[in-house]
Amino acid sequence: MLQPADTYEELVAGFRWEIPERYNIAADVCDRWTLTEPDRTALLVLGADDRPEPVSYGRLRADSLRLAAALAARGVGPGDRVAILLPQSAAVVVTHFAAYRLGAIALPLAGLFGEAALQHRLADSGARAVVTDTAGLAKLERLRADLPDLTTILSVDGAVGTAEDFFAVLEGASEGFETRATGPDDPALMIYTSGTTGLAKGALHGHRVLLGHLPGWSVMHGFAPQALSAEGAAGSASESASQRTGTGLMWTPSDWAWAGGLLNVLMPSLRLGMPVVARPLGRFEPEAAFRLMADLGVTHAFLPPTALRMLRGLADPRQKFDLSRLRNIASAGEALGAETFGWARDALGLTIGEAYGQTECNLVLASSARIGVARAGATGKPVPGHRVAVLREDGTEADIDETGEIAVRAPDPVLFLGYWRQPEATAKKFRDGWWMTGDQARRDADGYIRFVGREDDLITSAAYRIGPAEIEACLSAHPAVALAAAVGVPDPLRTEVVKAFVTLRAGFSPSEALAAEILAFAKARLSAHEVPRTLAFRDTLPMTTSGKIIRRQLRDEG
Repeated sequence: MLQPADTYEELVAGFRWEIPERYNIAADVCDRWTLTEPDRTALLVLGADDRPEPVSYGRLRADSLRLAAALAARGVGPGDRVAILLPQSAAVVVTHFAAYRLGAIALPLAGLFGEAALQHRLADSGARAVVTDTAGLAKLERLRADLPDLTTILSVDGAVGTAEDFFAVLEGASEGFETRATGPDDPALMIYTSGTTGLAKGALHGHRVLLGHLPGWSVMHGFAPQALSAEGAAGSASESASQRTGTGLMWTPSDWAWAGGLLNVLMPSLRLGMPVVARPLGRFEPEAAFRLMADLGVTHAFLPPTALRMLRGLADPRQKFDLSRLRNIASAGEALGAETFGWARDALGLTIGEAYGQTECNLVLASSARIGVARAGATGKPVPGHRVAVLREDGTEADIDETGEIAVRAPDPVLFLGYWRQPEATAKKFRDGWWMTGDQARRDADGYIRFVGREDDLITSAAYRIGPAEIEACLSAHPAVALAAAVGVPDPLRTEVVKAFVTLRAGFSPSEALAAEILAFAKARLSAHEVPRTLAFRDTLPMTTSGKIIRRQLRDEG
């Protein structure tokens, strides 16, 4: 792990991974603190009136043991998928821990997913159980007939139909469940990631993924290099880790179903004894975000670039809100930009710690003024422990300021085990021992890596990586649409927004009314961030000789 050092170069040179032969995320994150400080606050849960309720490590341990026992009694076992369709809450953490204890695979799902997105992920994964709320149940009821593997539904809002009451199930279960002795490469977590060919794929991670994130978490959140020592990696429970990170309070508005919210914030923070604010997701409001940080005394925040750009709209925030306890802001999900970087320094007196990664291989680049790595417009440098390069198409390393593809050397603790039941798709992403990200970047003379763009057709909007396949499939389901394409077009706030291009079936003619009808059709079926903002009619769409849409030409048209 990270060792005391004076420079970034010394940190890299002195780094070593310490991955134990036996490792379970729930035991490491939850039990290690319960053994010494069972009443220590793990979560600060905000209710409807934003009143904070502390949740201890002891409670998380007891509830997750009960849930593991209850799921086991319902036939859920090692390797089974347990879906989590909830906003930020203690139940999310409890369900994650219960799945890890079972040796099962936690499957986080975003509440904003539309029915089509949920149906694909639940069916493709063969999820055996899901924990959800009223909003999730409303979607699941219409999908249940097409999900034969889904045998258990638990609702945090009480028993409804075939859904059992989550809390009643906990009360009726025993804490005597024995956590499975998993290894670091045993499957633990699966997050679906969208690409441009086919539907979303499940990125499967082993228990080691958490250990792999600890160095990057330390860097991006501005902790001293010695915050993580060899003992801090996977040692026995002690208070030393919290002593090194110090007291604090972490918050992010990002959904914990996203790799950024879950692995850049929630799990590493809990692992190191830093409590995390849990606030059910809603519309991001800049003034409310500043007020929350001020009222709760948030010390560390993880804010996607879109949220930071929205915060820039409020003048003189330090004059209006007491942000004196805010020590660090970290950001990831898309390029931050020099303007936002400069705004944070001027308006907040903070240097944002930026990070880069993908669902399959997350948090491998980062910056932090604490270790002397911070530059406007640059994502940062490779996190100690990760070997990252910018490669040409022939596999050789690109020259300084030459554009190439970001690649991560395997093996690496944050690198996924593979795409769920898609070994060929997994193999295609590796070249000569490198994980090829498909993202373009340049490395400057000082070793900073600057993100340039995407090699494929992924759309980045408000920190979400959106694949066009699901959008196009939805649009094509409209009776008037013959063919559809979705691309990202520049947007000053969200980086990109989705624009749709369609050709019409015989008997239909372009009109504003028809465009509005098609967009409304998509809005009712897609996740909020996938819905096209605009739609253009075309007589034909540019195609390759093999029948693939040339989206690059459509993006150029805007």
